[in-house]
Amino acid sequence: MGKNVKKRKAVEVKEAKKVSAEASSSKEGIVMHAGASRNELMIAAKERGVKNFRVLNKQELADVLKNIGDKKAVDAIVAGAVARWKSGWGKEKAKNESQS
Repeated sequence: MGKNVKKRKAVEVKEAKKVSAEASSSKEGIVMHAGASRNELMIAAKERGVKNFRVLNKQELADVLKNIGDKKAVDAIVAGAVARWKSGWGKEKAKNESQS
């Protein structure tokens, strides 16, 4: 086999993997590249219609985008993040009032 034939087969295999990854991503959710920034993940979540995507941390955003087809899993992740976010409100004010 010549070098060109090996290169062509390698390119065909890469293209086939790319197509299969795109097909599976539509069913299973988005698979972002490993170094995706939080901003990129937030934009993707916004496009997919995820509610309260701003309160999710980077790991939660990645999990939501992977499980976008499973509505219960997405709702559970978002609910946990919203509860964490709401728990942060009012603590500093309560500390300052108790000291004075």
